[in-house]
Amino acid sequence: MQNKGLIKFFAILFALVSIYQLSFTFVANKVASDAKAFAGGNPEKELKYLDSIGKEKVLNLGFSDFTFNEVKDKQLNKGLDLEGGINVILQVSVKDILKGLSNNSKNPVFNKSLADATANQKGNQTYIDAFFEAFEANSKGTVKLASPDIFANRSLQGEGGVDFQMTDAQVQKVIKRKVDESVESAFGVLRKRIDKFGVTQPNIQKLGESGRILVELPGAKDVDRIKKLLQSTAQLEFWETYKVEEIGNFLMVANESLKKTEVKKVAPKKVAKDSLSALLTDAKDSASTKKGNNPLLDKIIGQGGGPVLAIFAPKDTAVVGGYLRRPDIRILLPGDQRYAKFVWGKPTKIKDAKSNDIDAVELYALKGNRDNVAALSGGVVTDASDTFDQLGKPAVSMQMNGKGAKAWEELTGKAYTQKSNIAIVLDNVVYSAPGVSSGPIAGGRSEISGNFDVTETKDLANVLKAGKLPASADIIQSEVVGPSLGQAAIDAGTISSIVGFLLVCLWMVFYYGRAGWYANLALLLNLLFLFGIMASFGFVLTLPGIAGIVLTLGTAVDANIIIYERAKEELREGKSLSETVIASYGWKGAMRSIIDANVTHILTGAILFTFGTGLIKGFALTLLIGIVTSLFTSIFIARIFIDRDIERNSNLTFSTAITKNWFTNFHFDFIKIKTITYVFSSIVVVVSLVSIFFVNGLDQGVDFVGGRTFQVKFEKPIDASVVSEELSKEFGTTVEAKVFGSDDQLKITTKYKITEEGMDVDKEVNEKLFKALQHYYSNTSYDQFINSYDGKKVGVLQASKVGASISEDIKTNSYWAVLGAMAVIFLYLMISFRKWQYSLGAIAAVAHDVIFVLGIYSLCYKFMPFHMEMDQHFIAAILTVIGYSMNDTVIVFDRIREFIMGKRKGSFEEIVNASINTTLSRTLNTSLMMILVLLTMFVFGGESIRGFIFAMLVGIIVGTYSSLFIATPVLVDTISRSDKNQIEKEHKEA
Repeated sequence: MQNKGLIKFFAILFALVSIYQLSFTFVANKVASDAKAFAGGNPEKELKYLDSIGKEKVLNLGFSDFTFNEVKDKQLNKGLDLEGGINVILQVSVKDILKGLSNNSKNPVFNKSLADATANQKGNQTYIDAFFEAFEANSKGTVKLASPDIFANRSLQGEGGVDFQMTDAQVQKVIKRKVDESVESAFGVLRKRIDKFGVTQPNIQKLGESGRILVELPGAKDVDRIKKLLQSTAQLEFWETYKVEEIGNFLMVANESLKKTEVKKVAPKKVAKDSLSALLTDAKDSASTKKGNNPLLDKIIGQGGGPVLAIFAPKDTAVVGGYLRRPDIRILLPGDQRYAKFVWGKPTKIKDAKSNDIDAVELYALKGNRDNVAALSGGVVTDASDTFDQLGKPAVSMQMNGKGAKAWEELTGKAYTQKSNIAIVLDNVVYSAPGVSSGPIAGGRSEISGNFDVTETKDLANVLKAGKLPASADIIQSEVVGPSLGQAAIDAGTISSIVGFLLVCLWMVFYYGRAGWYANLALLLNLLFLFGIMASFGFVLTLPGIAGIVLTLGTAVDANIIIYERAKEELREGKSLSETVIASYGWKGAMRSIIDANVTHILTGAILFTFGTGLIKGFALTLLIGIVTSLFTSIFIARIFIDRDIERNSNLTFSTAITKNWFTNFHFDFIKIKTITYVFSSIVVVVSLVSIFFVNGLDQGVDFVGGRTFQVKFEKPIDASVVSEELSKEFGTTVEAKVFGSDDQLKITTKYKITEEGMDVDKEVNEKLFKALQHYYSNTSYDQFINSYDGKKVGVLQASKVGASISEDIKTNSYWAVLGAMAVIFLYLMISFRKWQYSLGAIAAVAHDVIFVLGIYSLCYKFMPFHMEMDQHFIAAILTVIGYSMNDTVIVFDRIREFIMGKRKGSFEEIVNASINTTLSRTLNTSLMMILVLLTMFVFGGESIRGFIFAMLVGIIVGTYSSLFIATPVLVDTISRSDKNQIEKEHKEA
């Protein structure tokens, strides 16, 4: 081997760099372990301990000292499934951005196009493209995007904006740029909020041009708090309010009007009182307040006062809000009051008749105007901080700029003169509505007080300081993983990795003897390089990533197996060890097969990385890195030890006494039985397709159909069917519950309100889940149940949500990923082998494998003791199967090409048979390695990836079969008779 010294130098250098990078991870884990022991299971105490030692030096490498914060930043990042935390994909509303850019245009064509874009958006089409398409269809050339009442408005005019002369195509470019700027602005606002939130190693990134933003917060625990932080638009406004004596009687008038449409067959008696306050005070004596007679007043649970009109239960706010928005009700408002905005306050608590605390929401009426614009907006706020008010209660202090300070002084002066209140409204919720008792407030300083705790004021100050989002941002996909589940995943991954590594090493030594030890040393170095690269570049380690690493153990020795099998052939031909090694490592030996096999792996891995999201990207990335590092170590590192044996004249045989003659002189006629294998495979394919399309279908997970899933752990074993019935009753729709792993753990799936977005809906689902399951827990609060971080390790261990829109994108991406992988490999093999028949044989085998695996899942998912859902993990398994099936097939095809070029005598069928038989040892060895590794992960890897592993296990077995009994027979049957005759003629002449 030339440049042996250079290879040794780089190997040692890479090893030292990897050890250096991983040293930070080892130290960080040690400190974290000490913190857990110190905290005794208390997460807040643990966090305080880690914060307190952040600047302490914990690592000395001789040339430099590193603090814990520095070590923590350089450690190997763990994904949410290992660390616990929250992962969300936010969809910034492009529709809202377009409305803003048009100054809330009332143009009917514009607004119809917005609605049509929402309804007709297809697959991976962006909303803005769907809008332009809808506008073109609706306008029919009669209305332009550059109309004064659409985008050629004052705010968009000027350099780089829109003018009246522009064509629609020109306007589209401007609008796309403006939308991108708005999404970038949203990205910046979210990053500021997250940076202030205080989680370790947060990750935020834009996802293409879709308007979607990925946010990962490892270690974060308070689900509802974080979702509120991310989705709040921070639209701060200051409004004057009406007092109850000014507008309160409107509720009585509205109630009387509503009786005509909402209450039937009831003859109300005359109301003696003439004010809302009096009515509520003496409700028992009024026939008109009899339950059922008053659609609006019956829902009032508390008397208002000052700017508060009345108090309602949270469950009634939607109905009451609907009443107050009705045109026939709003027309009852006199004069300027017809512009009034009815807004709810922040949820609070009041006492009922028995002095029990009950949930309540206050109703306010803001002094609106013709333009529906607040007297002062939050854009003037330059700084915000959490503080305490004069009564010692948590509050938020704000500072305004010069323009805002002047407007604030005028507004407070007016309120002082008129004895009115000023409502501080954030995202259409009144947080407080103080009066002004001491004259105009100068200096631009204001304060938000109310029913807050310290955490809420910190978050509110953070949100205001970071600035407002340019449009609403809804969570369309989320995953929440409890830390206890993350630790279980780490344990399962560690066990499966160690057992898989030992099995591979033992087999290599058993089968190849001393050469097997060399392969194992190369494998060990490969793992060091793999983890070192991941740590160096800040890649994230996930549970599927660990599966990728364990798979790398099986594939890393594949190149060694190919080389060793070739070496045994060369030795049988009487060559010396030196000649054998040169021939085996040469292009005409094993190298061409190794390159072809690994290129197909890389292609499928790249497609998986391109189309996958989240954890699947982690799996693909680990797989790709593993392929590169395993090629280097298998080809070069093992060769160094082999060359040393040559220099010492050692007797290296690449086998042991037991395995020396295994698979030698094997002459099975694979082509002869092709009719039988065709019939068998055809039956399997037909049965699979019938089951998939007409009988059982497939168990499509929420990734493909949308929905919410919860992995819930109970205090004792539970009956899934009973829980399913209870949840279905609570949610008012079918809720599926299945045993997940142990019998005290369920996987709960629901599609309840999956088409609705917003933190209120998410919280409603969580509360319904808790309400239905609360009786199964002895002493667990809502927060403990949802966040599962109190040390009990019960409650929601993992939760995920996939919105309807993104589930359609995931499904589309999955189809394209599978088809794309097959198409790319077809083209590569056609270029490499220069005959399309090779590509056809390989693709026929792959299609057979994919249908076979799908068929197994369709036939078995109803009764298997583990989950067999169609989700992103399953698609990752299918693509991995495609890669490995190609690997086996390419090895055989390379041997066929070699035999043809080597002028091996015989008919084409005989050459094909000889090629299969002479590569059989390699095929079975590699497949056995993969099966051993996959079985290890299936047993020890944990419930969450068991279905994923089973798909690959079935795929590897079927792929081995198809490479022998489908790919080569198809090649034989499709290659032309003239080509066969030419090959046979050349062989006779030779």
